Amino acid sequence: MDKQQEYCGIITGFPVSFSKPANLMRKILVTSALPYANAPLHIGHIVEYTQTDIWSRFQKMRGNECWYICADDAHGTPIMLHARQKGIPPEALIAAMSEEHQADFHDFRIGFDNYHSTHSDENRELASLIYKRNLAAGHITSRTIVQAYDPEEKMFLPDRFIKGECPKCGAADQYGDNCEVCGATYSPTELKNSYSVVSGAKPVEKESEHYFFRLADFEDMLREWTRGGHLQPEVANKLDEWFEAGLREWDISRDAPYFGFEIPGHPGKYFYVWLDAPIGYMASFKNFCQKNNLDFDEYWAEGSDTELYHFIGKDIIYFHALFWPAMLHGAGFRKPTTIHAHGFLTVDGQKMSKSRGSFIKARTYLEHLNPEYLRYYFAAKLGSGVDDIDLNLEDFVQRVNSDLVGKVVNIASRCAGFISKRFGGQLSDALSEPELFDSFAEASESIAEHYEKREFSRAVREIMALADRANQYIDEKQPWVVAKEEGRERELQDICSMGINLFKVLMVYLRPILPGTAEDAEAFLNVSPLQWEDAGRPLLAHQISKFKALMTRVDPKKIQAMVEASREDMQAKPQKAPAAGKKQDAIADTIEFDDFAKVDLRVARIIKAEAVEGADKLLALTVDLGDETRNIFAGIKAAYQPEELEGRLTVVVANLAPRKMRFGVSEGMVLAAGPGGKDIFLLAPDDGSAPGMKIK
Repeated sequence: MDKQQEYCGIITGFPVSFSKPANLMRKILVTSALPYANAPLHIGHIVEYTQTDIWSRFQKMRGNECWYICADDAHGTPIMLHARQKGIPPEALIAAMSEEHQADFHDFRIGFDNYHSTHSDENRELASLIYKRNLAAGHITSRTIVQAYDPEEKMFLPDRFIKGECPKCGAADQYGDNCEVCGATYSPTELKNSYSVVSGAKPVEKESEHYFFRLADFEDMLREWTRGGHLQPEVANKLDEWFEAGLREWDISRDAPYFGFEIPGHPGKYFYVWLDAPIGYMASFKNFCQKNNLDFDEYWAEGSDTELYHFIGKDIIYFHALFWPAMLHGAGFRKPTTIHAHGFLTVDGQKMSKSRGSFIKARTYLEHLNPEYLRYYFAAKLGSGVDDIDLNLEDFVQRVNSDLVGKVVNIASRCAGFISKRFGGQLSDALSEPELFDSFAEASESIAEHYEKREFSRAVREIMALADRANQYIDEKQPWVVAKEEGRERELQDICSMGINLFKVLMVYLRPILPGTAEDAEAFLNVSPLQWEDAGRPLLAHQISKFKALMTRVDPKKIQAMVEASREDMQAKPQKAPAAGKKQDAIADTIEFDDFAKVDLRVARIIKAEAVEGADKLLALTVDLGDETRNIFAGIKAAYQPEELEGRLTVVVANLAPRKMRFGVSEGMVLAAGPGGKDIFLLAPDDGSAPGMKIK
């Protein structure tokens, strides 16, 4: 067992002993995955930053030295193209996006100790250093490869910037590396009818020299490390599949034009964004060290006893759990203590959807709702595994209103008025029922263990059980009745003082989740920022401030307004380009005439129409284009009976790539107008039209 494992077994949640003395401060460095500087944040992103922020705030409350570091991931082809589209330098684009990201994080109470950018001097220096050390050790090689090249844009195309038909199942509009319909993986050259998503041109093949990281050099180390308690069991099991398939060399270079860092000694060659992105963790911390007179090597050198934790989404495990520790090891730096992966966010049981208004930007949420509602709801759902979590909007309203407003805040509001009006804000000098307070304080270690293991949902359940007991105590003591009876003043003060003290303990436990509410509670309680050990320290003969509402109930109308705003947002800014992994492509408001001219609109006669078994909205149409017939699925079942359509002329998009659906392959698109439902109207040409005639 190495020193890192011995110290942090309780954090990883695996059977490793925690032998570090409880009174010895731990040194902890925490990161979240770097948001890509090409698009605004949405609430799916906020899951990860909330999870990391809760954990780091808890560590600080326990008295540990804990630094939470992050940065914008600012390099890559999508950013270059987005900036070009806007007519601005990439540096201007990433600066504006960094400002927007940081404003969203601030308003969601994400407490970074340092926020930086991968487009920085520190990152350039460290990326070059790690490259040179691995090169000197023989872990970098080069060879000439054949790549897809856009002859119009004069640039090599990443796999995600090529689309075409899947070579395995024939599905249309699939990316150049994998099919989202059948799950097959392949090379871009295997795509059928491929095209560049940048220009629409057919890619050609062109040779280029590239540089590769020899990942297989580290196989023995990685096999041991991935099974050494640094990963969740399900993640380690997933990595076994990659070991069985064989560790491949990793292409770490890209050709100009590219926005990033040039590889030292190789003009026109750039580090692939995924090489310098994780190094951005180190760069941001180095920037922090320079500003705070800390020793960078003390945290990142091989053998450091600092605990290093990465919180990431499960979609980027491959880069973080294989390439990243291998790169660090090859360059003589320490490896992570733990990499914690989480699942994705669904809304009302489905993937976030712009058409349904459930693809909610962080700023759109903030314009309508208290950020601590969402922080609490996520905490109540999050465990230590990689399972997806669901934001059920109806449950969201009920849970926040019931737990936070109806239980926790209610305790203070039920007692504070009596203390202020009858006793000048002065609490009793002794606890009337010390055993009740002690039972709340004794929950400290159990709740702390849940936080430590990232079992936030368990922590929340235990805290809310305590809130129920506090409310039960007040219900049983009935201070509103005691207040009406003469001679019971001391009893009234004791009851309400106990209620206030139980509320204070709950706010200690909830502070990592609700930092803003806790700050307001601290002002009410007239205390310094609460620390974990304060759970066992009652406020006796203590002066509190006048109570002000700490939180209001969620208004369902605001939920609906947020959904509608998200739906309108999508309609105002349609997506132009496909998503590129975690890199999001540019958004365009308009298209050029040349793009529109590529659409081949044809008159077609519907020769057969029938319902699709198992589909609520689809009709299967067989259409005659004059020289051929096509099968097309159209979502018009609510507006037309199949027999009404046979023999009618309509307009179809004839050059739309075929799309494989659950019910078969659709070979085009029928054009229609109307708001939907029963009000769908096929676009029908004049009677003088004939099948196959082009619409100009």
